[in-house]
Amino acid sequence: MRNVDYKRARHYEVDLSAFRNILEIDSERMIVRAEPLVNMGQISRASVPMNLSPAVVAELDDLTVGGLINGYGIEGSSHIYGLFSDTVVAYEIVLADGHVVRATKDNEYSDLFYAIPWSQGTLGLLVSAEIKLIPVKEYMRLTYKPVVGNLKELAQAYIDSFAPRDGDQDNPIKVPDFVETMIYNPTEGVMMTGRYASKEEAKKKGNVINNVGWWFKPWFYQHAQTALKKGEFVEYIPTREYYHRHTRCLYWEGKLILPFADQWWFRFLLGWMMPPKVSLLKATQGEAIRNYYHEMHVIQDMLVPLYKVGDALEWVDREMEVYPIWLCPHRLFKLPVKTMVYPEAGFEHQRRQGDTSYAQMYTDVGVYYSPGPVLRGEVFDGADAVRRMEDWLIENHGFQPQYAVSELNEKKFWRMFDADLYEHSRKKYGAVGTFMSVYYKSKKGRKTEKEVQEAEQAHLETAYAEAG
Repeated sequence: MRNVDYKRARHYEVDLSAFRNILEIDSERMIVRAEPLVNMGQISRASVPMNLSPAVVAELDDLTVGGLINGYGIEGSSHIYGLFSDTVVAYEIVLADGHVVRATKDNEYSDLFYAIPWSQGTLGLLVSAEIKLIPVKEYMRLTYKPVVGNLKELAQAYIDSFAPRDGDQDNPIKVPDFVETMIYNPTEGVMMTGRYASKEEAKKKGNVINNVGWWFKPWFYQHAQTALKKGEFVEYIPTREYYHRHTRCLYWEGKLILPFADQWWFRFLLGWMMPPKVSLLKATQGEAIRNYYHEMHVIQDMLVPLYKVGDALEWVDREMEVYPIWLCPHRLFKLPVKTMVYPEAGFEHQRRQGDTSYAQMYTDVGVYYSPGPVLRGEVFDGADAVRRMEDWLIENHGFQPQYAVSELNEKKFWRMFDADLYEHSRKKYGAVGTFMSVYYKSKKGRKTEKEVQEAEQAHLETAYAEAG
């Protein structure tokens, strides 16, 4: 993923490694209070046995609260609750001057509350967060539905799987609890919709229970693909195992890390070793391997308005030819202030399928794997492909999560994201000169401390946000 050379430019290192504790699960207020290095596996392990869960639980159990808030967090329930940061009730932040503040949407630090998501830790140090809980049941009743057609038809089937055509998007009878689609090639996809189910329902005679979390089980994306041959089917998966269904194989990236790891003999004998830690993979990558990944491999998410998902699929097929493709919808809420990511102007007046008066429906188009030209041994310019993707996103009011390799220059970065609230908060809370700007933190390439200081000074004098 993106280079971490920004760490070379830091003045001081602040050690937050001990901040990995769940501080409280409050079943009355329906919140979990957790420190930033608590991961999704920890929270679900503690909360699900209580029939409680965060409203949004990222699929990979190693992803942390701080990373999902400051970066980008999505799940199959995001078409109801939004991104992970939308489920946060309060942040506890250490500001640049050392003061600790609690920011909520309606207290004196409300501007900071709305500015924190997507800021990559450049406004202050997050030391805890209060996250919304919802009641859950023991199982997920999952329906696998295969669809055959062209990319536009697959896109429409995906939209229809969770967005009623009559616009009744808040009706729980019509809208499933979880949504996910995988496009396996330009003509085939599997739509998955899930609803919470009780233990009593799941164990009724004739129902199939699938413990997908067991180490010897087929990888989830390969299991779902069987629907293309066997047709539509339904099964019950233990809730926590469903949440983290992509953990063992890192979606399908595990196939590139260990090409034989999906074979039955490896799963049975050594499947308990999967997955290797992402942090370990990053720490052991040499520069040559990292550069190879940047040029020959794609790990990108394209966040686009739902009605443009068909166009996005055709673009990926034409420019990158990467399969499978992951589709997951999420609401982009109309907030009291304009944040870094925001819905299209006037969406509430021309509501399309999936939209409501208070939120525009977006979708994540997850593009993870080696492009077709690379697999065939043909020439492929990864950096140029990413630049074209970023231009396409800007033109179509889309967004690129900052965890991924970016080729954006500063001016284009602030065309994709809105800078006003972010820049206001950086100046008001003294972050400039102490914390690196989000653009420089997420930009690819080496940065010395001097380069960052000069860039920060230029940003103070004439910000691209103001010039643009």
